[in-house]
Amino acid sequence: MEITNVMEYQPIAKQKLPKMVYDYYASGAEDEWTLNENREAFSRILFRPRILIDVSRIDMTTTVLGFKISMPIMIAPTAMQKMAHPEGEYATARAASAAGTIMTLSSWATSSVEEVASTGPGIRFFQLYVYKDRNVVAQLVKRAERAGFKAIALTVDTPRLGRREADIKNRFTLPPFLTLKNFEGLDLGKMDETNDSGLASYVAGQIDRSLSWKDVKWLQTITSMPILVKGVLTAEDTRLAIQNGAAGIIVSNHGARQLDYVPATITALEEVVRAAQGRVPVFLDGGVRRGTDVFKALALGASGIFIGRPVVFSLAAEGEAGVRKVLQMLRNEFELTMALSGCTSLKAITRSHIVTERDMHRPVARL
Repeated sequence: MEITNVMEYQPIAKQKLPKMVYDYYASGAEDEWTLNENREAFSRILFRPRILIDVSRIDMTTTVLGFKISMPIMIAPTAMQKMAHPEGEYATARAASAAGTIMTLSSWATSSVEEVASTGPGIRFFQLYVYKDRNVVAQLVKRAERAGFKAIALTVDTPRLGRREADIKNRFTLPPFLTLKNFEGLDLGKMDETNDSGLASYVAGQIDRSLSWKDVKWLQTITSMPILVKGVLTAEDTRLAIQNGAAGIIVSNHGARQLDYVPATITALEEVVRAAQGRVPVFLDGGVRRGTDVFKALALGASGIFIGRPVVFSLAAEGEAGVRKVLQMLRNEFELTMALSGCTSLKAITRSHIVTERDMHRPVARL
């Protein structure tokens, strides 16, 4: 059966994967209200398309931190991809490179920074969790830099792991034949079997709950790579991130896996963009499944978006070919949305191309 959109990979992944693995990728925190809202919020934003504009040539290219990419659609960090497919992060890296876009490698990848670099050329970012042992962090950051990674995406919304009840029920743990490859040599590559979530126990034991803005400053002293702060949802934290030297911001609620009842990222986006005042680029992840979603994010001021679950689900279903197809489908849909909205370049996409629920409640000055 022909796959025609990104969502169709999820039921295939569910069929193919062990329950523990599928549930780990698919679930959100607690009631999963935010998980649902990450999608729902997009559906409440409508278009104001402009007509009779020559759209015979459309340019989707953009630059992210000075790197030219083919489209504003990038790959978010998702952990333990070899649980989805034997080729795991290798396949994802090759698919991103073929699409001319950026892949972000998770700290908790089942392939190391060096292994991913060995797949060939490509612009890659490294997602970082800050461990209690700062020597581990410094070593990892230096390895990523040596392997040619171009930026750090610092995850700041996980001083503790969110309550993911499926993982507790399934007693989630990393399958025995896999390791968190970046930590293998440091004796931090394995997860213990526990009575609840093995990952929650691992985080409680290893990840630093004391992480604060001073550590963002410290990171800048150990690397020349730019730092993206991932997990910002408010204007206040946007201003602090910029004050503390962030090169960019990723509006993220961790795929709705951390604190439930935070707003959808597309809802929080405008507040963050306003606070950033163009000083640094703002990106978004969470709930993007259609080219229309990409357009909506850009219209609200995002410089680009990252996709997470669509990557692991397509990887589970079809390996590298699946990830390539997801990137291609989103690209095609986004290009079509641009054409039908009357935009031939990313800079032509403006706030006036969409209408949000807030706009509808606002008295609009009519001519």
